[in-house]
This record gives sequence, C-alpha cells and structure tokens, in this order.
Amino acid sequence: MRSYYGHITKCEALPLEFPLQDQPGQPGIESVMIPRPVSENPLHYGTRKLRDKVAIITGGDSGIGRAVAYLFAKEGADIAVVYLNEHSDAMETKERIRQLGRRCLTFAGDIGSESFCQQVVQQTVAEFGRIDTLINNAGELHVSLNFEQLSAEQLERTFKTNVFSYFYFAKAVAPHLKAGGTIINTSSIAAVEGFPGFVDYSASKGAVSAFTRALAVSLIPRGIRVNAVAPGTVWTPLTASSYPPEVYQTYGSITLVKRSAQPVEIAPAYLYLASGDSSYVVGQTIHVNGGAFLGN
Repeated sequence: MRSYYGHITKCEALPLEFPLQDQPGQPGIESVMIPRPVSENPLHYGTRKLRDKVAIITGGDSGIGRAVAYLFAKEGADIAVVYLNEHSDAMETKERIRQLGRRCLTFAGDIGSESFCQQVVQQTVAEFGRIDTLINNAGELHVSLNFEQLSAEQLERTFKTNVFSYFYFAKAVAPHLKAGGTIINTSSIAAVEGFPGFVDYSASKGAVSAFTRALAVSLIPRGIRVNAVAPGTVWTPLTASSYPPEVYQTYGSITLVKRSAQPVEIAPAYLYLASGDSSYVVGQTIHVNGGAFLGN
C-alpha cells in the first residue's frame, strides 16, 4: 500500500496490489470487491458547475460510472443511472445521490437494444424535463488469449455494448440536447495500444474514438460538444470479473505511477468535459492512464 493522493482519500493508502476476487460473473458486483473501489472524494464539496443539469450515465451503478455520478451530483446534477442487472450496486449509488440532495432514476436492461436506450431517454425526459449530458460509459470485455478462438457471437456482443449502444443513446438524446449540451464517450488506452488478450475490446474502443470525432463534427453546429475520456488501468468490477487473478492482482504496475487508478481519479475528466470549463474542447479524447507505456 502506498499513500498517494492523500488529498483525495483523507490520507488512506491506495492499493498497489489486489487479493483474489470472487465475482459471480460479468460485468461484476462492486459491493463484493476487496478492497472496494474509491468512488468519492470526501474533500470535494462541489462548486455547482452542473447546477440543475440532468445527466444520463450508462454503467452508472459502479466503477467509473458511479464515481462520475457522485461527482456530478455534488456539482448539482440529477442523474439517470443505466445498468445491466447489478441491482444492489445501483441501489447503493441511487441512495448516495439522494443523500447528496439530488434526484436519481435507475434503469436496468441491455443497452445493446436500441428500444431500451430510447426508453431510458424518453422516461428521463418525462421525469426530469430535460437532458444536458450523456455519458456513454458501460463496457464489456472478455479476455481471449487466442484470437482465433474469438467467436462471432462474442465479437457481436462486445460491439453491441461498447459501440452500438453509444450510437443508440446519442441518436436518442441528441434531439433533447440544447446548445451547451454535451456527450462524453468512454474510450480506453486499448484504443491506441495493442492488447492481444482482448482484440475485440480494443477494436471496439478504437471505434469509440473515431465515433467521437465524427459525432463532434456533426453536432457542433448545434452547439453540442462531443468528447471522450480514455482511462488506463482502473480498479472496477469489470476489471475484477474479466481478468484472471495473475493480471488484476498487480494491475497497473506497468504505469509510471506503478498502480491502478481508482474511479475517483477518472471522474474529474468527465466533469471538465461536461462543464463550461471545456467550452473550447471539441472532438478530443482525454487520456487518464498514469503515464502508461511512457518511457517504455
């Protein structure tokens, strides 16, 4: 354990290594992780940068999505959390958002279905009256060391979650976004680095980066900004439920920081892109990866 970033965690040590995890399946349950990911900065009290805004966050029940939801709530936003089936995590996230004084809707379902994505958007507008920010964050990852064993079904499933859903939500949300609205996609370091263990995931995140640039050009005439965040190694349920123990137990050691990020360290990039602070940032990808691969 090393006491990096004490200002974030009240001097709690952030882990360098992780013990064996017992997950019931993908995309994983945060409440059973040891140690739990750090999702909230207790010293951040908010400056109302998103006062009375409304954000839809896919994968908002846990991991990066949960950290973004907490930070946005502290900054004054109401949140619609979209998740697959991790009901206990989603209820924990919803309760914390309510404790922070903001409203929260939860939607459980398969974001690979366009009709479900449309339903989420329609119900969010009906309940909150508006949408200001879309966070496309949910992801699917399957480790397959032999590319030739990658099935057509897995390839399609990965792209439905990681790419198609981004299209579906952007298409459904765009008519409701006014000038100043934002769409923020989640790419990955895998989009720019070759990872043979998950070729389909890497390809999907490359598609997200290209989609971000193209959508930014399409929507900026309407005053809607589109950008992306590309995290590196982050301690999330998807990590614990997707990678074999020999990988996640020293996850992040390849970075210059020599450890994995906690979700709370990724969330501020999303806040920056959602707020007026980034009014001149369009079609860009912010890489938050602890200096991974620099100097190697």
